[in-house]
Amino acid sequence: MAINYITSTAKEVLSSLNSGEQGLTNQEAKIRLEKFGLNKLHTQKGINPIKLFFNQFKDVLILVLIGAAAVSFAVGLLEENGHITESVLIMLIVLAIAVIGFLNEFKAEKTVEALKKLVGYSAKVRRDNQVIEIPVEQIVPGDIVLIDEGQKVSADIRLIEANSVRVNEASLTGESLPVSKNTEAAAKVTSLGDQENMLFSGTFVTSGSGYGVAIATGSSTEIGKIAKLVSSVEPEQTPMQRKLDELGKKIGKLVLLVAIAIFIIIFLLNPEDVDGDMLQRLLLAFTAAVALAVAAIPEGLSFVVRISLALGARRMAAKNALVRKLSAVEALGSTDVICTDKTGTLTKGEMVVRSIFTNEKTYQVTGNGYEINGDYSLDNKNLGNLKELTGILQIGALCNNAHLKKDQIIGDPTEAALLVSAAKAKLDLSKLLNEFPRLSEIPFSSERKKMTTVHKHGSGFLVATKGAPESVLAICDHIEINSKVKKLTPAIKKDILEQNQQIASQALRVLGFAYKNSSTEPKGENAEKGLTFVGLQGMMDPPRQEVKEVMGRVSGEAGMRVLMITGDYIETAKAVAKEIGIEGDAISGAEIEEMDQATLASKIKTASVFARVNPEHKIRIVQALKKQGHQVAMTGDGVNDAPALKAADIGISMGITGTDAAKEASDIILLDDQFLTIIGAIEEGRGIFDNMRKFVNYLLSANIAEVITVVGGVIVFGKLVLSATQLLFINIVTDGLPAVALGSDPSERNVMRLKPSAFQGSIINKRIWIEMITFGLLMSAALLTHYWYIILNFDDTGRAAAVAFTAMVVYEMVRLVDIRTDYKIKWFSNLWLSVAMAGSLALLLAVVYITPLANIFKLGSIQAVDWVIIVVTSVCLFIAMKILNVILNRLSADGRSL
Repeated sequence: MAINYITSTAKEVLSSLNSGEQGLTNQEAKIRLEKFGLNKLHTQKGINPIKLFFNQFKDVLILVLIGAAAVSFAVGLLEENGHITESVLIMLIVLAIAVIGFLNEFKAEKTVEALKKLVGYSAKVRRDNQVIEIPVEQIVPGDIVLIDEGQKVSADIRLIEANSVRVNEASLTGESLPVSKNTEAAAKVTSLGDQENMLFSGTFVTSGSGYGVAIATGSSTEIGKIAKLVSSVEPEQTPMQRKLDELGKKIGKLVLLVAIAIFIIIFLLNPEDVDGDMLQRLLLAFTAAVALAVAAIPEGLSFVVRISLALGARRMAAKNALVRKLSAVEALGSTDVICTDKTGTLTKGEMVVRSIFTNEKTYQVTGNGYEINGDYSLDNKNLGNLKELTGILQIGALCNNAHLKKDQIIGDPTEAALLVSAAKAKLDLSKLLNEFPRLSEIPFSSERKKMTTVHKHGSGFLVATKGAPESVLAICDHIEINSKVKKLTPAIKKDILEQNQQIASQALRVLGFAYKNSSTEPKGENAEKGLTFVGLQGMMDPPRQEVKEVMGRVSGEAGMRVLMITGDYIETAKAVAKEIGIEGDAISGAEIEEMDQATLASKIKTASVFARVNPEHKIRIVQALKKQGHQVAMTGDGVNDAPALKAADIGISMGITGTDAAKEASDIILLDDQFLTIIGAIEEGRGIFDNMRKFVNYLLSANIAEVITVVGGVIVFGKLVLSATQLLFINIVTDGLPAVALGSDPSERNVMRLKPSAFQGSIINKRIWIEMITFGLLMSAALLTHYWYIILNFDDTGRAAAVAFTAMVVYEMVRLVDIRTDYKIKWFSNLWLSVAMAGSLALLLAVVYITPLANIFKLGSIQAVDWVIIVVTSVCLFIAMKILNVILNRLSADGRSL
């Protein structure tokens, strides 16, 4: 019969598991290992290069290109000369796109593997009444597992014996302070963070020792359940993936319509070009239509997108943001809500003393984390003489089991904060410990709520005590004020407790301190009688300095909401939120549990702090935000963050303090664990979105102009003004180089002052469609007029073809300049773009003036007057587009859309 391990006694738990304090037999352990399996999580398998490579071919535009290449290949075989050049070129481009994406993601996954902490550690268990050391993977339910300070808990364990055991459960619950543990059966089932008789796999023992029985291993542990929750979250496409898929489908439909239209037009208008054989006529029309359709697709688009994302990923890596998935690069740019964990993300996960009450005065303490640099002040005036603080600081340092070594802390974070506060006052800790060697200790427990140590001091003895103020005051009968000891009256006690409440109201954890001098060594209960109270120290896990500095920019200028989602207590969360500038209501996990999804969605509109939440709550919050149309980024470092990291539009984990589960569930890993890095990554993402919009605008402008030109040429002249080979060269070479260079454009100066909505619309919005179609019509009209002029006056199809080819390239360059001048970027800030444009023009001149190349593309000689016409027309086109931009700007609210 199954029992509840939390509310049952240790004896009942052992009985239900058919185990005992002597442990399992080796034979029974083998049987259980076969039954329950190894004590490890079913994590993602290692990198599969083949799968990773073929994942690159899921992009809609790439599939369109592959289909186009196949059709072009078939058509090429049907032609008399059997040319398959176009299909080969297209497939080479597809392979190049896939290789670029594969190399970037493969490198990122390799880096993630390097970041993972190997879990090949061992554990001590009792089997056959003998203590042995085994790999943690071999622990089975029913094993008696021994625990000690500094160990990582290797399974879910019900404690049987606990000696001052305190555990850091931040990675599982989000609670920043270590939790005291005991062996007592609970009166009722509580949340994970309140289960004092349980140790959970993946957490750390910060102090104490003991043993317990393993009740769950592997995927059956609480961490294992979270891992299952992560795998149940279906991954979704990023905003850019959705936009590109949508664009790819539109392009595919457009290409199909154009191909059919051209097929019909050529079939109807050019019967004299065929010898009368219906099959030959159909083949000619079909060949021309398919060839044009292949050329009309923006072949360079997917290639340029991948290059741009790879460049962005490289720039982000240089700023300590490792991109695991290329599509995540731009997704940050459209983010309008950042859901962030508190402990380890907004805060450093390090306790710091902020306030000290002693000698009837309240002192303030500055400093960050475990750095020993900091100042003491009274009434906002820095103190030079800290003699009045020596007593309380010495007690905090003596009644302490932590160790401080060159800003490195070993032990409980609360005790570490006391050591650091003493070090800031220039106390020589080594000298202090030598002067007051410890003789004994009465450890802290959740029942006693205090800790006492006894020290030798000269010919006498010193008792040092710290703990909950009420518990410490209960064993004191005197108080020291300004080096004078006086009776601790009820009135004074009341004043101290009021002071305690005032400090605690600032979300500080408050400890009381007391001492006793004795001529004989105090032992047992006598050590904690007749003590002298000296004061209070209040501490907290403070926000990171850089978080406070950037929060105003994030929520103000950049127009994003920041929500704090933590497993910590609500008062602590509210205090941290207030300090860093997060405004809004606070909701607890218990309240979320009582809400349906509709109520939660309504509350989220005004709430910014969510405390004491579990992984399921985090997913519900993310889902509610996404359903409201928000683009959600989720940051975190713990196992408890992993499901929400995967559920968000973009998951961001910590590279230093982050757990393996969090890293595997994330899209981006912050290598420096800095919240500021997220802001830099968002700025990079916004810049990449702008760059994508620029080069998609440029490439599609070119394709629209080409389609209008070719269709117009077929209707007016009954022939193709530009051949499929010429169009393919223009799309890939002369258009592709500048488009790739656009991907390295720097961000616009005010990009972080724009609202997220500017980066959430379609890549090609209504305004851009108007610009592209207008440019296509004007450009085609100019080109066809010039073409018609040559045919009419000189009947020179070679020269006309050279003019059409040259004008198409030059006019598209004009469109590029027109697009880029709409953004507030210095022209020569992108050297690669200048080089790319010069390179494209050089290739154009080479094809036009080098005879063998001109023959391949069937181009005649272009005359000087033709260049003059092209240049003058280019200037007129640019002016016309700028006039259009002025008109559209007046109709636009943000200068970017209509």
